[in-house]
Amino acid sequence: MPADRLFKDEATEEKGERARMSSFVGAMAIADLVKTTLGPKGMDKILQSSGRGRSITVTNDGATILKSLHIDNPAAKVLVEFLDISKVQDDEVGDGTTSVVVLCGELLREAEKLVNAKIHPMTIIAGFRMAAECALSALLKRVMDNKEDSEKFKEDLMKIAMTTLSSKILSQDKEHFATLAVDAVMRLKGSTNLESIQIIKKPGGSLKDSFLDEGFILDKKIGIGQPKRIENANILVANTAMDTDKVKIYGARVRVDSMARVAQIEGAEKGKMKEKVEKIIGHGINCFINRQLIYNYPEELFADAGILAIEHADFEGIERLALVTGGEIASTFDNPESVKLGHCKLIEEIMIGEDKLIHFSGVEMGQACTIVLRGASFHVLDEAERSLHDALCVLSQTVVDSRVLLGGGWPEMVMAKEVDQLARKTPGKRSHAIEAFSRALQAIPTTIADNAGLDSAELISQLRAEHHKEESNAGIDVITGAVGDMEKLGISEAFKVKQNVLLSATEAAEMILRVDEIITCAPRKREDRM
Repeated sequence: MPADRLFKDEATEEKGERARMSSFVGAMAIADLVKTTLGPKGMDKILQSSGRGRSITVTNDGATILKSLHIDNPAAKVLVEFLDISKVQDDEVGDGTTSVVVLCGELLREAEKLVNAKIHPMTIIAGFRMAAECALSALLKRVMDNKEDSEKFKEDLMKIAMTTLSSKILSQDKEHFATLAVDAVMRLKGSTNLESIQIIKKPGGSLKDSFLDEGFILDKKIGIGQPKRIENANILVANTAMDTDKVKIYGARVRVDSMARVAQIEGAEKGKMKEKVEKIIGHGINCFINRQLIYNYPEELFADAGILAIEHADFEGIERLALVTGGEIASTFDNPESVKLGHCKLIEEIMIGEDKLIHFSGVEMGQACTIVLRGASFHVLDEAERSLHDALCVLSQTVVDSRVLLGGGWPEMVMAKEVDQLARKTPGKRSHAIEAFSRALQAIPTTIADNAGLDSAELISQLRAEHHKEESNAGIDVITGAVGDMEKLGISEAFKVKQNVLLSATEAAEMILRVDEIITCAPRKREDRM
């Protein structure tokens, strides 16, 4: 049997050089796609979905862009899946997704030149590994840690939040939003669970009108004839059917011989409902929140008992509400002692813009808070929420790992300088790979400068010269378009973000470098059902 008949008819395979080229090209194309969104002057992308309504997203958040792409090239997929590197980066530390992709793309661009110069991929990988270790130890020498001094640490958090937000839509009001984010994260007291920070988006007003509210806000109205204010509330959060007039067996038909019987059935259903409501009231509560509908009759019964009943609270809302008030979601009410009620000091109705919402203050979980975002349109609000989420993630991670670096391309230059020195000391072909790593690191400050419309070649050479002086704090000041002192400008980044960017990008590049064959399966044929 001839070797070329190994696969099915339409299966394809690419070997050796071609496979490598195809994977390099795919990965670099992805990197070039998100490259323009990097840095404080990065551009936005419009993403249009192919689903119903052709919904549009305007964003410059690397993770969002990559999540929305449908990609055919296998290596680009590795980058997006491993990008899941970007996804992992987004879940783990919340920021730095674009940097990961750009750095990985540059590493592969350099690796391509080395492969063309007949250096074996394994030698390149060995060199990259040595360079990554060297770069990480260079950063560790220069980290700052102000955990002991709470005032300085709060300043650090503010700087990190402002640096994270300066590349987003919120950059105009970054001080205001940095304060919101830092206050929200400081309330968590070292926990990284962002569940207790709720973000509500209300169109209208400007971004500056956004505010932080202690407590929990539920996006619902209080029903008619129910108390508008309750103090020392005992809350039962439930997910149960409160609708009477349905026979619950689908397809069931009830035949009756007179109207009196219909009234009897209705009466029985009402009786059943009344019994259920009495069981619920028997828990000693004054607020009942249900995930499902509450029909008029049970609502009437609750109102007569002076209980506030809220229906159709969205699922995320009640999950978070149960968490925040210290209760649990119940669905059966036969033994009240096993149901855990939630508690809060005050429930009242508030107005935000044109809408009425329900505000829970003095909740059990003291760190809970709500950030209310205002803005001109839903697109702006969605992008603002993504930006704020990034800032909150980075801050909550920084509270745990409080090491801080300067920003603005400074860490990359510090790493590049150390890696360059290592390349000079290393004998053999690996030194070429280490040198290439150093060039790839400089691509991040180069891209930041390019995106701001500055002369990157001039700026990077100035930066390199500055960094050859001892303990230099030089980085790119995008606002003035020159080299600036990052410490004076207050541009800081979390160490954890940089560490993740470096390690994830190196690993992804390594994975793509190892490829020497791509096999595409034959597409499945549709059977004719005719």
